[in-house]
Amino acid sequence: MSSSSAELAEVFSSIQGEGGLIGLRQVFVRFRGCNLQCDYCDTPTDFSAEPCLAEQTPGRRDFVPVENPVALHRILSLIEGWHRGWPGVHHSVSITGGEPLVSHEILRSWLPHLRSLLPVYLETNGVMHTALELLIDHIDMIGMDIKIPSTSGCTDLWDDHRRFLRVAATKDVFVKVVVGEQTEEWEVERSAEIVGGEGREIPLILQPITRLDGTIGIAPVRVLELQEIASRYLRAVRVIPQTHKFMGQL
Repeated sequence: MSSSSAELAEVFSSIQGEGGLIGLRQVFVRFRGCNLQCDYCDTPTDFSAEPCLAEQTPGRRDFVPVENPVALHRILSLIEGWHRGWPGVHHSVSITGGEPLVSHEILRSWLPHLRSLLPVYLETNGVMHTALELLIDHIDMIGMDIKIPSTSGCTDLWDDHRRFLRVAATKDVFVKVVVGEQTEEWEVERSAEIVGGEGREIPLILQPITRLDGTIGIAPVRVLELQEIASRYLRAVRVIPQTHKFMGQL
């Protein structure tokens, strides 16, 4: 695969449903592949022979299959067409996955071109700090996760998250932690310590696990208790569920 083409799952226009840019309209470019296997993840992460589903009209869900790997010029042409037909609608382009930094070599070629059309927002699991260093100059905003054991099933990622945030903090960044009924106080405290170590002003978002039926997988009082713990270290701790599921958005 050349640096001008990538394995993609989807390209579409929708409302950002979680994190610090919630409610804004974005172009989503979803990459295949991930370096982690989180327990709550509902996104296919493997490389496969399946085509990329590309929306033709922004937000109208008129998807057509496009053979993988997808050439960069196809994506640029699509976004340019949306610009002409729906000027000013999109706030930014969301580079998401999976884990898009798995494809960091391709992104080194892609991001300057995408950024010439829209600001670039990276959604990431916050682990691949070396890859981020290669791309940071071509990124405007970063939404990074801290994967805690109780909800993700991943362990021993604390140092990777700390090193990642140190690079990401040079840009507009927020940190997201998915919390559930089994989440322990020390997990939230350690996450807040990592964020606070890079800046008390960096927003931390506690995202309650949102089930497929739209219900929340943690008691309301427990969420408030976890917010109180994180607020000892940070100035802006927000609780935001996955709102796109409530709205029927992608």
